[in-house]
Amino acid sequence: MSAFTIGLVGIAVLFALLALRTPVGFAMAAVGLAGITILQNERAALATFSTETFELALKLDLIIIPFFVLMGNLAGVSGLSRNLYDAAYAWIGHRRGGLASATILGCTGFSALSGSSVASAVTMGQVALPEMRRYKYDEGFSAASVAAGGTLGILIPPSTGFVLYALLTEQSIGQLFVAGILPGILLMGLFLTTIAIVASLRPSVAPSGERLTSRERYSATMKALPFLLVVVGTVGGIYAGIFTPMESAAIGVVATLAIALWRRSLTPSNFSRIVRQTVSTTVMCYTIIIGANVLNPFLARSGLTSWVSETVLSLPMDATATLLLILAVFVLLGTFMEGFAMLVLLVPIFFPVIMALGVDPIFFGVLVVIALEIGLITPPVGINVFVVKALVPHVPSTRIFLGILPFVTAMVLGVGLLLLFPQIALFLPSTMFR
Repeated sequence: MSAFTIGLVGIAVLFALLALRTPVGFAMAAVGLAGITILQNERAALATFSTETFELALKLDLIIIPFFVLMGNLAGVSGLSRNLYDAAYAWIGHRRGGLASATILGCTGFSALSGSSVASAVTMGQVALPEMRRYKYDEGFSAASVAAGGTLGILIPPSTGFVLYALLTEQSIGQLFVAGILPGILLMGLFLTTIAIVASLRPSVAPSGERLTSRERYSATMKALPFLLVVVGTVGGIYAGIFTPMESAAIGVVATLAIALWRRSLTPSNFSRIVRQTVSTTVMCYTIIIGANVLNPFLARSGLTSWVSETVLSLPMDATATLLLILAVFVLLGTFMEGFAMLVLLVPIFFPVIMALGVDPIFFGVLVVIALEIGLITPPVGINVFVVKALVPHVPSTRIFLGILPFVTAMVLGVGLLLLFPQIALFLPSTMFR
């Protein structure tokens, strides 16, 4: 059996293990170890595993991940998520579709604190879904709004997706963070436009909420003010060149911890739960990264990686069409694979292709993250949809997927606008790092 055939068999076994619900990191590590053992020997496989594990454990850049996960957990327990939703609702909740729009704005704000799509969807869903149910929103559409808004979690900085992409491609984490700001605002605007269109065409789906007084608006806005201070201290510090991304993450944790203590919302029990959640998420991320770094050498040795690059580059298509094909692969696999696993599996394969095409690697990083977002809410197995469904178990998945289709259309439109106007993503990095 040739090395290339062994590589194909390895990929087939990997997807079989994933279908059997094997943890992604373990599945990739197992296939990588077995593949290198077959192609070389057991000693080479164990050497690869031990070396990659040790090097990744010592990589200081990865400490950003637990910092931002902890910051998001602290923000949730301190009540900032509720404050963000209340502030957005105070200003636009009285409009038709206003509660859904407030959910999108709340998700956007919370994304600047967590860096995780699932965390954004769950946290804002717990706040927004009961309110939309109270005002007789269509439950499929309200759940879809939360799932779509949650996807901004890996685009709005700080983004764990950008951190991982930067480590895989040796790009600047700071440039990627800044590059995600305007595309994130663009997608937020497209989501708000989508809600306005749906609410105007079908008023019963997203009725108006209650209009608040000026005093109530002021009070809600002031309660959300600590959020602005945290964002200015983290993302603003990176953009101004005052902090490195790692320093920014540490400052964000200290700031959110101070807010939680000031509000007296941090108790021994929920602090213990926050630490456990942070450790659990961090271990999952590290396991996936280590597994991918064992699998990728196997794929490279089998010749599968170079074959994919040569095949894609030989297709009779221009750079834009090739880029769209690569993004389609990310979307397709993203419907049933975890986002981190998608990045570590596919980016090393396709990155040489986009470099050969002359595509800016920072721009490609933004497009990849958006493609992952689309996969998170695309049927048949959009992960974010099922995360939100757990909050409303009585709502059929089909209703949520029907409600999600307009948001998927908006995201595809966003990708088209980025391809037409790449400076939407590249303007801030080019001015900041000029």
